[in-house]
Amino acid sequence: MLIALLIPLTLAGIICLGVLIRAAIRQGAVPKVEAVVLGAVVSFFDTLGIGSFAPTAAWFKLRKLVPDRLIPQTMLVGLTPPAVLQGIIYLILLGVMVDAILLVGCILAFVMGGLLGAPMVAKSKVWVVQTVVAIGLLLAAGAYALTNLNMMPGGGTANSLPMDLTVLAIVASFIFGVLLNFGVGNYAPTLVLLSLMGMDPRLCFPIMAASAGLMGSAASVRHIRMGQMDLKVVLGITLGGFPAVLVAAFLVKEMPVETLRWLVIIVVLYAAAVMARSAWQARKGEETPLTPEAAAAE
Repeated sequence: MLIALLIPLTLAGIICLGVLIRAAIRQGAVPKVEAVVLGAVVSFFDTLGIGSFAPTAAWFKLRKLVPDRLIPQTMLVGLTPPAVLQGIIYLILLGVMVDAILLVGCILAFVMGGLLGAPMVAKSKVWVVQTVVAIGLLLAAGAYALTNLNMMPGGGTANSLPMDLTVLAIVASFIFGVLLNFGVGNYAPTLVLLSLMGMDPRLCFPIMAASAGLMGSAASVRHIRMGQMDLKVVLGITLGGFPAVLVAAFLVKEMPVETLRWLVIIVVLYAAAVMARSAWQARKGEETPLTPEAAAAE
């Protein structure tokens, strides 16, 4: 069963990376240096379980590195190749310990949700995307705070769940897959949900990483072909992410991440507030009727 997951995950990652490289060659795109550094930092801590979507979105917003509408797609495509590497590593190290039905069911449901969610982002209005990303940032900040305050569910020691909870986890994974396209990372909600159900938190990592890598590869290919992303930023994040994942996975055993989480909370909350304000203004602008002069100008 483990081999059956590793093979498609590896092939999906290779295909995604190939499509990305071909697009870069065709457009003559080169990685942004700032994005390389960003990709290295967020992928490093993502491998440790902190998550990469929230800090990446926060940095995009603070630095105005990517237009609001392109934030979810740019994050997803750029962070997917490092996530594939994470998934391979965690499946090899911990995947054999997880119940096969739970592992495969959650991963497949997540992929299906991600595929259905990809075209939704491309067709969504800007204020809708801004609102969803702002909510995702707030949720991530709350997860960070709860972890630091020792209020995050500690989890149990189980490596499997009763059938009813397994079904619930699979359904939730489908929803998380849809939300990932809007910039809402799956690590925090998956970790909280499965921990509440009694799973050993360590065994959540193969599910989280393999799901994100496999779904991200499929959705990223669609986003690359649609072209609605900042390709230079994507290349930078991917290039910086690979070595960071390897360092975090094989060299880092323990490190104090609580202080980092508090710093990330401040940045994320600010970015969420700015994003929500932009969404409100965009929504308000849609509802405000045009003046005769403005209508004539259009």
